[in-house]
Amino acid sequence: MTKLPQWADIVLVPLISLVLAAIVSALVLLSIGQSPVEAISIMVDGAFGSANGWGYTLYYATSFMFTGLAVTVAFHAGLFNIGGEGQAQLGGLGVALICLALPWPHWTLALLAASLGGAAFGAAWAAIPAYLQAKRGSHIVITTIMFNYIGAAFIIYMLVDVLRPPGQQDPATAKFPTGTHLPALSDIPMLRELFARWNADGTPKLTKAGIQMYSNVPANVTLFIAIAACFAVWALLWRTRLGYQIRAFGKSEAASRYAGINPVKITMIAMLISGGLAGLMAINNVMGASGRLLQNSAEGAGFIGIAVALMGRNHPIGVFLAAILFGFLYQGGAALGLHTTIPLEMRLVVQGLVILFTGALDQMVRMLLAWAFSLGKKRIA
Repeated sequence: MTKLPQWADIVLVPLISLVLAAIVSALVLLSIGQSPVEAISIMVDGAFGSANGWGYTLYYATSFMFTGLAVTVAFHAGLFNIGGEGQAQLGGLGVALICLALPWPHWTLALLAASLGGAAFGAAWAAIPAYLQAKRGSHIVITTIMFNYIGAAFIIYMLVDVLRPPGQQDPATAKFPTGTHLPALSDIPMLRELFARWNADGTPKLTKAGIQMYSNVPANVTLFIAIAACFAVWALLWRTRLGYQIRAFGKSEAASRYAGINPVKITMIAMLISGGLAGLMAINNVMGASGRLLQNSAEGAGFIGIAVALMGRNHPIGVFLAAILFGFLYQGGAALGLHTTIPLEMRLVVQGLVILFTGALDQMVRMLLAWAFSLGKKRIA
């Protein structure tokens, strides 16, 4: 089989996979008597046609960047971390404990401390499956899946019996102090002018109402930390000795052992970094959006991170773009359920099809492209 050029592997394969997923999604919509053109129009308008849409799209994308990067780092070490959901929830516990510990004087200090707390708790939750894999041979997929459920049960216990304020009915912590409140993107003058140009009807006018509407969405400065994390992961994996060891170990454990790379060390380090990235997600939704720790704070982002990493070819730039795509699917799917009779579950169908074609059927797309490239070479010859 003809080897694909690098540009085709990076660009064409995911693009064709997306097109195939869109075609099948359109057929599903037609089968239930809905218009695919109307559906995509509403999704695009709901995700990008207003300040409210942009805010939620970027909010979801921020969470997906962290969990996508978490899967990416583990993948390059030959490890499939399915535990991002649990690690993100434990990261939320770390963020909550830090935010509630002190009357923080300024959000920058609180953000730094909460980031360290979230990353530490996420890394600690990933360390146990990593140790079981490295020392006992327990399969990382099985253990990380199981730890998602253990983590969810532990969070419920903490919220119900430990952290819930007296007299409060819902299982949640108290509201975080005012000094922990993260600025929304609308608080940045340049971004306020860029994103708050839409009224409720979509007209491009910078009005006080438009600015206020954008101020009410959860997109916050955590987005910049997520972008910085993309760059940091790229630098780690492709510009450091540790990153080379991680990738070498992921390619061939036997060869890396022969080269003197310690498999236990690399397994532990890769999973600690992966868990830390998943735990960092909590500064976006727990600290930035909710202002307190709620049950199921990860909101499914840990599992979506797997799809984001697959779609992004396990490269930080690809993860960034795939996170925007899934942010669009989340917010656009919500608009679809709100403004049409199309069930909200169609969002899950589309996400599933994207995962199917970018993951399970990835090799099929590669084979078709390889055949097309080989046919083109024969005709030129």
